[in-house]
Amino acid sequence: MRTDGGQTDDLGAPDQLRPGLSQRQLSMIAIGGVIGAGLFVGSGVVIQTTGPAAFLTYAICGLLIVLVMRMLGEMATANPSTGSFADYATNALGPWAGFSVGWLYWYFWVIVVGFEAVAGAKVLNYWFNAPLWLLSLCLMVLMTATNLFSVSSFGEFEFWFAGIKVAVIIIFLGVGTAFALGLVSGHRRDFSNLYSHGGFFPHGIGAVFAAIVVVIFSMVGAEVVTIAAAESRDPERAIARATRSVVVRIVIFFVGSVFLLVVLMPWNSVELGASPYVAALKRLGLPGADQIMNAVVLTAVLSCLNSGLYTASRMLFVLAARQEAPGRLVKLSRRGVPATAILFSSVVGFLCVLMAWLSPRTVFLFLLNSSGAVILFVYLLIALSQIVLRRRTPAEKLRVKMWFFPMLSIATVLGIVAVLVQMAFDLEARSQLWLSLLSWLVVLVVYFVTKAAERKSLRPG
Repeated sequence: MRTDGGQTDDLGAPDQLRPGLSQRQLSMIAIGGVIGAGLFVGSGVVIQTTGPAAFLTYAICGLLIVLVMRMLGEMATANPSTGSFADYATNALGPWAGFSVGWLYWYFWVIVVGFEAVAGAKVLNYWFNAPLWLLSLCLMVLMTATNLFSVSSFGEFEFWFAGIKVAVIIIFLGVGTAFALGLVSGHRRDFSNLYSHGGFFPHGIGAVFAAIVVVIFSMVGAEVVTIAAAESRDPERAIARATRSVVVRIVIFFVGSVFLLVVLMPWNSVELGASPYVAALKRLGLPGADQIMNAVVLTAVLSCLNSGLYTASRMLFVLAARQEAPGRLVKLSRRGVPATAILFSSVVGFLCVLMAWLSPRTVFLFLLNSSGAVILFVYLLIALSQIVLRRRTPAEKLRVKMWFFPMLSIATVLGIVAVLVQMAFDLEARSQLWLSLLSWLVVLVVYFVTKAAERKSLRPG
């Protein structure tokens, strides 16, 4: 399968994805793709759990994501591929690892697609009184049509979705900083909220680390650009730029905005389930803040739904090209998109929506929990792959290098393992860890059973 319009990777599929994403679209996907409802709404949970020190939790998680992205950037610039980390895991650790990464990553994103469709429907309920399943279906159809039309239409939608999110965060940072520094008439410089409501660590320093489990999942998505870049005209340049800018993105959009939230309002005034950004803007006396932020949250949800469907379909396409999924999923439409893989991922996503409607406390909850730690398993395999492949890659192909190799690479592996161990001791996260491990076990059993069946069929007689 040719993934970049010029180089052929080792998958051997006759169909090839077309380079339909522009540098402009990729740049905005890289900048805003990681900003989702997890930040706009989920940050309230973290602030309630941690207190004013919440931004430190975001800084720790941001560091881990930056290191993983740097490792992935090193591999992706040396060998751009739509299969991305699934291909790298295969080359470094063996076919079982590539099979695991591909199917686990696909599973994670189709669950995200279903979850985001439900979240988007709840946001729409703010304006429209209609059944959740019907609104979810409308959103699924819209994003499926966008992905089916062409890769450039996906890129254009994502460009504007990401642009809106980035613009809102920048405006919030500018306005919030002006108020915090007393640059607005009638407001004096005030940072007392950082210490006057139980101190900087009202729940102890341990709370900063306990909240890592929640925060890490709000930052998932930075790696999508390494998959999307394979459908651009200059994948190496796109990936290099994205991985180099990830530090600035996380520091400004996550750490910076959460720091401003705890400066502008008391940490214990944040309502669970509500957006702290809305609360902060209301506290500043800005009219229509709830309407504006609700629209922004919807944009964030649609962006995640759009990119989730894109990512799931490309990973399924790669699995089919490697003969690790049904062969018909590798077929491309006349517009050069894997239409069957998109439709299959969309249908599975909508089945998750139906489960959220029919059985929200059992089946849907099981699906969410069974994918909860999956992304950490994927990150762990990415980190291990980089350690192995670094030693095999010629120096001239290393346009992006992992810092202080191998020390930081090993530290990243240990950091991911530490988060998984913490999940095992966290009462709320424990079920996610064990059910996600069960998901991985199922994937591995399927892999070894199919390989055994293949070997048996090849035996003479």
